[in-house]
Amino acid sequence: MPARISIIIPTLNGADTLAHCLEALIEGLGAGLIRELIVSDGGSVDATREIADAAGANVLSGAVSRGAQLRRGAAAAQGEWLLFLHADTVLGAGWAKVVAAHIDDLRNPAWFRLEFDARGFAPWFVAGWANSRAKLFGLPYGDQGLLVSRANYDAVGGYPDQPLMEDVALVRALGAQGELTGLRVVARTSAARYVHEGWVRRGGRNLWTLARYFAGAEPEALAAQYRR
Repeated sequence: MPARISIIIPTLNGADTLAHCLEALIEGLGAGLIRELIVSDGGSVDATREIADAAGANVLSGAVSRGAQLRRGAAAAQGEWLLFLHADTVLGAGWAKVVAAHIDDLRNPAWFRLEFDARGFAPWFVAGWANSRAKLFGLPYGDQGLLVSRANYDAVGGYPDQPLMEDVALVRALGAQGELTGLRVVARTSAARYVHEGWVRRGGRNLWTLARYFAGAEPEALAAQYRR
């Protein structure tokens, strides 16, 4: 089977987590699944670019904005399928087999089951809510990963060039074309930001930001307030 997937990772000072993310992708190379690895960097000043270079990635540079970074990465990709991952997300063992089966049998976009690298009720509850939101409402976030065919990605115009809610904008457009599939693979994501801000506070901010976005607030204004 020819390599069919371009993996695209947006980065900004992600040296502490990127190596773990990339290590988990090795099984995709062994399965002959990965055509290329693209790291779309937004101006890192740590060792992010060096780590990506050492892994053989095509490293792109540009202005920091996750939507723009993802869009640049997709524009450079040559694969039949695109797999978008965050730099602090580690796919669980066996992901390559599940993904290969999905792209052989189906054409619809897919997301992974979120877990956090932390234990306790709060991480379990927040991850459970995220997975339920993705399943019931077709709204996975970027930390759950996104697998989408090039044809479907192009048909909806791809990621918008916006600093926040770019993942929601894309999956809503994809969902209008058909159902998104939840894959039985874990995407284990860093809980550092939740631990730093507090699980209730950050979870509440996420919900409030989503509600305001649906109500028509501009992504630039939301981003400015979200990062305070």
